[in-house]
Amino acid sequence: WELQLKGSGKTPYSRFGDGRAVLRSSVREFLCSEAMHWLGVPTSRAATLTVVDDGVPRDMFYDGRMKMERGAVVLRVAPSWFRFGSFEILAKNKELEELNQLADFILANSFPGISETGQSGYLAMFAEVVDRTADMIARWSVVGFAHGVMNTDNMSIKSITIDYGPFGFIDEYNPKFIPNHSDDMGRYDLENQVNIGLWNLDKLAEALKPLLDADKHKQFEMILQGYGEKYQEYQMNLYRAKLGLLGKSDSDEVLIGLLLDTMETTEADFTQTFRDLSELSLDDLKEAKIPESAWGLHQCLKSKQIKEFLKLYVEKVENDKIDDENRMMSMQKTNPRYILRNWIAQKAIEMAEEDDFSEVQFLQEILRNPFRTNPAAEEKGYAGKPPGWSKRIAVSCSS
Repeated sequence: WELQLKGSGKTPYSRFGDGRAVLRSSVREFLCSEAMHWLGVPTSRAATLTVVDDGVPRDMFYDGRMKMERGAVVLRVAPSWFRFGSFEILAKNKELEELNQLADFILANSFPGISETGQSGYLAMFAEVVDRTADMIARWSVVGFAHGVMNTDNMSIKSITIDYGPFGFIDEYNPKFIPNHSDDMGRYDLENQVNIGLWNLDKLAEALKPLLDADKHKQFEMILQGYGEKYQEYQMNLYRAKLGLLGKSDSDEVLIGLLLDTMETTEADFTQTFRDLSELSLDDLKEAKIPESAWGLHQCLKSKQIKEFLKLYVEKVENDKIDDENRMMSMQKTNPRYILRNWIAQKAIEMAEEDDFSEVQFLQEILRNPFRTNPAAEEKGYAGKPPGWSKRIAVSCSS
């Protein structure tokens, strides 16, 4: 694994920035990278979080209101810190010898499973990056995570989640959810993450083309054509697991689409709805006996569609002869009770800014076991409805 300091100061890659990071964004990355790991999402990890004495000037919402904030440094670890942009900058500057050296180095050190070298090796490496990126973004989608700045500099060649800036987990299901306050056009909204992934992969292909003979360039396009299908397959398999389904059926996509559409229509909470399905027996679901404590699924009752979904779902489980206790147990190991919602992170940030890191430490422990009910977390309401003030939280690129 490679070590990297975020927020320690200027580096050759800082461009016009100061290379510093503020405490609020550092706490978010420190917590979220670990949360994602325990949710089963490929990610960088956070080893340490250090608060520094000197302040960092930041204009949080780019509205001219600059202020001094507390600075911090996060020690991050990852299998590799090379990004799509690492290739792109060399190709753009026509530094082809260095581009060749970089490709050979990454192929040899980051893709040990690939035996080919040279041009065949580059194509095999690209195919693996396409496959793993489709899997990574599918995993984002089924935990309701959206990355706020998916440019080529923030896309890992190892297809792990890196550079947690203005990210967000959705509360009520909304495909148009935008995690980044600065993203006025919604380029990185939830439903567009998969398309932006493809856009980035295309940029990587363009950067690698100078290393291949012209008659082999079409192979990049052929590999890219399989990206969408790979993503859909990975996502569907993950959704099947979230619903405790065994095997595959052509009707699964309709069933999952019906549930998501119902959640969108009723503004039901994404995480909680799936968790509620895992905690209610098939008999209760069959009769649509949804207690108010199951507040995610209960919200879905505002639409008649939920009864249609429950009917089809129960029939599917019964026809597949899935033991109900096993269904509930497997679903509870797949659908988290706790995620790093913005309002939860904000409470920890505000306490940390007053030199109280107890909530950061508490969340570390909770997010390490997101599927297990924790009495202290329940008492804090971390599995309850988000408070009204949480909708006013805005997260930007400013770090």
